[in-house]
Amino acid sequence: MSQTPAPTLIAAPTRVAAAGTKPKLIDEYVGRVNSGTEAVSVAHMRSPGGWIEPGQTPEFDEYTLVLRGMVRVEYAEGAIEVRAGQAVITPKGLWIRYSTPEAEGAEYVAVCAPAFEFSAAHRDPE
Repeated sequence: MSQTPAPTLIAAPTRVAAAGTKPKLIDEYVGRVNSGTEAVSVAHMRSPGGWIEPGQTPEFDEYTLVLRGMVRVEYAEGAIEVRAGQAVITPKGLWIRYSTPEAEGAEYVAVCAPAFEFSAAHRDPE
């Protein structure tokens, strides 16, 4: 007889290293590091004003929900400013660069499918 799987409680996130020009906090709740999940990752991000990360061409789709402040998403044809209460989807294979240029920085949730993996981000050389 097969058993029905049970829910998995994620009691706390794991702080993971961030790329970019200033210290940014990344707390992974679900993903390769904290839960061993490869299909998706869910991380709570807090970045200061003036933060910018290297451009990247990831092998994963990214879904970003901005909770506070503004996240700028640059891509080859322009840029999108995503404000609190808004979200943006960036498809895999698209060159993008995230930043939080406004003084108050930003707080947001990033969901990647498949789960974020540094080697799959394909960041530009710094």
